[in-house]
Amino acid sequence: MAERFEAWSKVAGLDLVRYGTTADADEIRDTAVAQPLLVSAGLAAAVSLFGDLETAAARADAVAGHSVGEFTAAGLAGVLAPEEALSLVAERGRGMAEASATADTGMTAVLGGDRDEVLAAVAAAGLTAANDNGSGQIVAAGTAEALAAFAEDPPKGARLRSLSVAGAFHTEHMAPAVERVREAARAVSPADPRTRLLTNRDGSVVAAGRDYLDLLVSQISSPVRWDSCTATLAGLGVTALIELPPAGTLVGLAKRSLRGVERLAVKTPEDLDRARELVEEHAGTTAAEGPSR
Repeated sequence: MAERFEAWSKVAGLDLVRYGTTADADEIRDTAVAQPLLVSAGLAAAVSLFGDLETAAARADAVAGHSVGEFTAAGLAGVLAPEEALSLVAERGRGMAEASATADTGMTAVLGGDRDEVLAAVAAAGLTAANDNGSGQIVAAGTAEALAAFAEDPPKGARLRSLSVAGAFHTEHMAPAVERVREAARAVSPADPRTRLLTNRDGSVVAAGRDYLDLLVSQISSPVRWDSCTATLAGLGVTALIELPPAGTLVGLAKRSLRGVERLAVKTPEDLDRARELVEEHAGTTAAEGPSR
């Protein structure tokens, strides 16, 4: 694995080993660092869990990633080679960092409240519902001024929590990053996914690798519809959900939205044995559209 990270570090233009082991929180908070680090951690965990990514695609009945996690999903499903995923996500991180530096923008989590009322209040404040995560969680994004005004008059029954992010991700403010990554993506020849692969755009299963790559690019400035991804997973009849590092958030959301589904967040190497057991117990479960997990 050490050799793998050394190779990935060269592709990303970052010392992923140092950032993942000895760097302090301030260093890895930089989105240009955080994004390649997150994707490399997810891909490394998939290799540790399945042995290799080819086996991962064969055993995972459905794959989905949240925001930057879509690049991990693309690597796991075989749409992108790990080196391609890391090269593109490094460009994504740098582009989003540069776009964030041009204006004072941010993101605020809106927890609870009536969904329709929350969405209406976000729009009325001149903000974008950048993440619709389901389970009573929506993330509003936009200018710092608009977020401050929103905080002074929050939606009824909702709690607000400011997020420590560089800028208003998945909004029009990230348009410059879209063009940067689109240019880099022209050098990539994606393969079609080897398993069901969901998109954050609307939760649908994408069959063509080129379509998924195009979605990865445009998604930089488009809202994340994780609620729709969850609905698709439910419709496929998922019976177990394994979240790769950095893990915990998505299985937490699934506790409410995918009731009855076994959930595991792989946070440490000690979690891998249980993850392997879940794969053996649930992979290939018959559903209306075939096997899914």
